[in-house]
Amino acid sequence: MVRGKLEVLLVSAKGLDDSDFFNSMDPYVILTCRSHEQKSTVASGAGSEPEWNETFFFAISGDAPELRVKIMDSDALSADDLVGEACIPLEAVLQEGSLPPAVHRVVKDEEYRGEIKIALTFTPAEENEEEESYGGWNQST
Repeated sequence: MVRGKLEVLLVSAKGLDDSDFFNSMDPYVILTCRSHEQKSTVASGAGSEPEWNETFFFAISGDAPELRVKIMDSDALSADDLVGEACIPLEAVLQEGSLPPAVHRVVKDEEYRGEIKIALTFTPAEENEEEESYGGWNQST
């Protein structure tokens, strides 16, 4: 069973499909790992080339196959618009420990809508005393 901390560095996006007609898009990102969700700040007026450089942390325990990334456009007078999504498999970072900033395709309705740059780092949890007290070999009589 995998346990530890996943660090997500949300760097930037480019080539996003700007859905605003009169103004530049105000994008933000919703990151989801299993049922835990976190939201970036809104890159006000950044349009299709936003930069965030924000770090997020997720506790990982058990199976965490992917990080889901939803890019949204913040709208003041109506519901926020979905710009696109990316799905990032976590298997490589769980094995390697760290992945440098990489570009991931953003899609909506199975069509390319730009790309997002994200770096990932996984730090395994150290075994604590409570886990070791469940009858390990060193406590057998």
